[in-house]
Amino acid sequence: MKTVLSTKKLSEKNKIVLENSGFLIIERNFIKVKPIRFQLETCNNIMLFTSKNAVKSVLQNKKARTAILEKECLCVGKKTKKFLKKKGFKVSDQAGNAKELGKLILKKYSDQSFTFFCGSLRRKELPEILTENGISFNEIKVYETALKPYKINIKTDAILFFSPSAVESFLKENILDDQMCFCIGRTTAKALENRTQNIEIANQPTVENVMEAVIKYYN
Repeated sequence: MKTVLSTKKLSEKNKIVLENSGFLIIERNFIKVKPIRFQLETCNNIMLFTSKNAVKSVLQNKKARTAILEKECLCVGKKTKKFLKKKGFKVSDQAGNAKELGKLILKKYSDQSFTFFCGSLRRKELPEILTENGISFNEIKVYETALKPYKINIKTDAILFFSPSAVESFLKENILDDQMCFCIGRTTAKALENRTQNIEIANQPTVENVMEAVIKYYN
């Protein structure tokens, strides 16, 4: 039986999928996300969301939610798009990761201005693309990401990573030996580049696709 470490708590449904496929699951939340207070002083034409966490935080700010509800949104990930639409937002486009979102903006929305809602440990790719190409935008931090390192004393065969921050947190107390690392996307995989070559990337950036990648690899 293969032992799989997930760097975040999985839903019961996803745990059952792996357990029914013969895996032993260990779970730890290696990061903690907390909404923070913010003020929306400038609201541009199009809203940018690169995570569901950013959407959740904005929803807790009644004034901000009211101000942007009728605005056009672009986002990263199918689940973020689904969540935005469920909450009444208009989503015009979606990309697989922040870098792809930047390229999409250059191709289709370069004449627009943007408000980017992000976390305290956001990646630099999207802001760099916008800045380097003269795209008008403002950035608002709406949640904090805190690392929660744990020492894992059980031998594991595979590790599931869902963000670069989780990779950073894991490596503070642990080392990678010969474990296979399954990543939700290319940005997360990039955080492992100099640590291991044992990397598999999910076909789509969802938790479910990470589960599928694990099952496919070992079966």
